Amino acid sequence: MEQRKYLVEVEQAKEAIDGKPSTGPVYRSLFAKDGFPPPVPGLESCWDIFRMSVEKYPNNPMLGRREIVNGKAGNYVWQTYKQVYDTVVQVGNSIRSCGVEPGAKCGIYGANCAEWVMSMEACNAHGLYCVPLYDTLGADAVKFIICHSEVSIAFVEEKKITELLKTFPNSTQYMKTIVSFGKVASKEREEIEKFGLAVYSWDEFLKLGENKQYELPVKKKEDICTIMYTSGTTGDPKGVMISNDSIVTLLAGVKRLLESVNEALTSTDVYLSYLPLAHIFDRVIEELFIQHGASIGFWRGDVKLLLEDIGELKPSIFCAVPRVLDRVYSGLQQKVSRGGFLTKTLFNLAYSHKFSSMKKGFAHDEASPICDKIVFNKVRQGLGGNVRLILSGAAPLSNHVEAFLRVVSCAHVLQGYGLTETCAGTFVSLPNELPMLGTVGPPVPNVDVFLESVPEMGYDALSSTPRGEICIRGKTVFAGYYKREDLTKEVLIDGWFHTGDIGEWQSDGSMKIIDRKKNIFKLSQGEYVAVENLENIYSLVSDIDSIWVYGNSFESFLVAVANPNQQALEHWAQEHGISGNFKSLCENPEAKKFILGELTKIGKEKKLKGFELVKDVHLDPEPFDMERDLITPTYKKKRPQLLKYYQNVIDNMYKSASKPNA
Repeated sequence: MEQRKYLVEVEQAKEAIDGKPSTGPVYRSLFAKDGFPPPVPGLESCWDIFRMSVEKYPNNPMLGRREIVNGKAGNYVWQTYKQVYDTVVQVGNSIRSCGVEPGAKCGIYGANCAEWVMSMEACNAHGLYCVPLYDTLGADAVKFIICHSEVSIAFVEEKKITELLKTFPNSTQYMKTIVSFGKVASKEREEIEKFGLAVYSWDEFLKLGENKQYELPVKKKEDICTIMYTSGTTGDPKGVMISNDSIVTLLAGVKRLLESVNEALTSTDVYLSYLPLAHIFDRVIEELFIQHGASIGFWRGDVKLLLEDIGELKPSIFCAVPRVLDRVYSGLQQKVSRGGFLTKTLFNLAYSHKFSSMKKGFAHDEASPICDKIVFNKVRQGLGGNVRLILSGAAPLSNHVEAFLRVVSCAHVLQGYGLTETCAGTFVSLPNELPMLGTVGPPVPNVDVFLESVPEMGYDALSSTPRGEICIRGKTVFAGYYKREDLTKEVLIDGWFHTGDIGEWQSDGSMKIIDRKKNIFKLSQGEYVAVENLENIYSLVSDIDSIWVYGNSFESFLVAVANPNQQALEHWAQEHGISGNFKSLCENPEAKKFILGELTKIGKEKKLKGFELVKDVHLDPEPFDMERDLITPTYKKKRPQLLKYYQNVIDNMYKSASKPNA
């Protein structure tokens, strides 16, 4: 077996035996060829991460928010590591004075802010399980999480108190204390006290612990520090138990990775906190920044003002989900097309010149310094002027957006992959490796990985292009689903976590996510369809923003619902002399014909089989959203809910489409 560039083989492949599928070799990162990086001596828990940074960097700015002066947002104002630490000690003493003991569950509910981090650190200090609550799952999920994990004290953003009240009376059998990040309105206070709960404003709560001191419990590596509930695409949320060891191990691996590619973090790095702290991606990035004594500035909570916050904060590392980067991409495309012939021509020339230099192996900052200076510096300034790393995670980033940003942002654009169950970062692509475009890169140097064949889907981990289910082993893997040993046993087998994602090793050692194990169904003629793979291919059509492909075993062909790109569709309509607003264009049979044609074109180009081609499409101007429960907070499609919502549309497409000859 040839050696893949960024991998080292640690165990050999295994042939299929006794009905067990074959597995490819076990690999780990080249940066861990002499063993995984050990954590810093004395650093065993999340509390140690913070405590040690306070000792090392007491006067560094840690948490910042924009000051609001006369209704206008001004500069960022900062609290130092020592100032934050002093508040955390107070919060911890106040929690304990309410009779909350180590091992209890503490809920945190609200948008990212300094109080969120302080509450979390107080949990870390006193050995409490931090249980983030987030309402993108809906009020029922918040109620489910409080009751399932038995949250006894909850910290909550002022404007979320009304949402928390919706979980009464069920949640009150566990929850005894509520603390607002701000004030408490008298009406809400009355309502809460009616149920016999104690409720405090932030300032009132801090006073509870004055003149009281509690011993900090000894924290062990294997102790659980957080239970993060993941939004399954089916069923109730699952509580993923994450230990101190998982987070500490992950940070050691990420540190080794960044040092190995000359991008080490320092205490002068700045991060914009806007991705939800309730999810593992943002949580571990913020822990990483805290470990380095770096600075975290919070956004104002409004997507429309995000670029303004970036401009003020000037972050050096920007983490994003594809949905945000898609917005940046369309915004830049619009600016270029509005800029007139000269601007457009100059931009396109600069783009193709720099991209071809990068393809020849030049680093992004050496590919065309002159184009960077004259053309792309404007883009760089739009992201504050200091960004050196853009990291995308949580869902796949489309190739054209990734390529575009790699050229124009004057920063490294890296795509990562991980799950809550693997403590986020499991794979990440490497700077200046253009061939890694469209992949999630090699494993982070703290895990072992193998592929397991999935014969029923035709994926073979032993073929020359190895494909199969990605399985992960290492200390970053979760301890299990809280109170759900049955579900834990399904995915944790002999120390290996089975992700359910289908990957393909590339020759350079990077991983490409190509499918999802469960999203497979049969058409009436007995052909299997791997729907996620098809959606990835159809998503290459730049005239649509999103697509859901549907089929079932009673029908012989596929149909789809797509969200057209407004700009693209309006441009097409203009060129074809068709008038009307976006909504009416989506209902126009000609527009439907056009989009279907584009889908068929890309399908044929990518050599899809006849039965994999979509035979009819419905255009919905409204993007799939969480409000209608069509996607999860990480933008994964909820297929059963999509079917329920679009049932009539689907039925009509099957009725009206003439049965094709597949």
